Amino acid sequence: MNKLKARLKSGKACVNGWLAIPSGFSAEVMAKCGFDSVTVDLQHGVQDYLTMVQCFQAMNAHPVTPMVRVPWNEPGIIGKVLDGGAWGVICPMVNTPQEAKALADACLYPRAGKRSNGPIRAVMYGEASAYQSIANDEVLVIPMIETQEAIDNIDAILDVPGISGIYVGPSDLGLSLGLRPTLDREEPHVISIYEKLIEATGKRGRFAGIHNATGAYAARMIAMGFRFVTLLNDSGLMARAARGEIAVVRNNAGDVAS
Repeated sequence: MNKLKARLKSGKACVNGWLAIPSGFSAEVMAKCGFDSVTVDLQHGVQDYLTMVQCFQAMNAHPVTPMVRVPWNEPGIIGKVLDGGAWGVICPMVNTPQEAKALADACLYPRAGKRSNGPIRAVMYGEASAYQSIANDEVLVIPMIETQEAIDNIDAILDVPGISGIYVGPSDLGLSLGLRPTLDREEPHVISIYEKLIEATGKRGRFAGIHNATGAYAARMIAMGFRFVTLLNDSGLMARAARGEIAVVRNNAGDVAS
């Protein structure tokens, strides 16, 4: 059912899109670009629950797995995005095994967790009577590793039953380490942290993911061992492409265009 999870389990690298723009059309365009999955960002994107549903509806005709980054580790919104059709939850600022367990509990039905029954849109992806029987095996539960505390607790976080893998937020991680917030980090200390996280996930047969600004850096991260890489977001990619084409015009049209 969850093609992204199957691909990750096989050891293949997965390229993830990211939706900040609250638009079904933006989601549709991104879904046709070749991503393995596309994530609606409810934390920092200009999205809400209804626009998330619209994005999912727009993506439904294309072979991408719909994911969500929730605003926080709160069971109400986690259960709601899963009921709305998400096949994976990326959750920010999970720093302890207790917080990881709370995330898993919110994502999984009893007895594995505490998720409430009511998959109003999720049942559309299969037989209504079958969804609850497969959801615990198919939903991806992904805590974000963004602080020194989370790094120190990585083994305990990964040992929580139900956790599928981890997702690195380089900007907040940088802030936690006293660095400027940015993607595509080059600091040797940060790279060594990435290596530690990859080793910890690999020992347990789980995956590590990371947010990237560029395809070139994402490819480097795959070579390092990350298996789930995100490319910026829809608004950032649009702005980058626009700036690049504007620069081509101004640089080649002479003084009249400058």
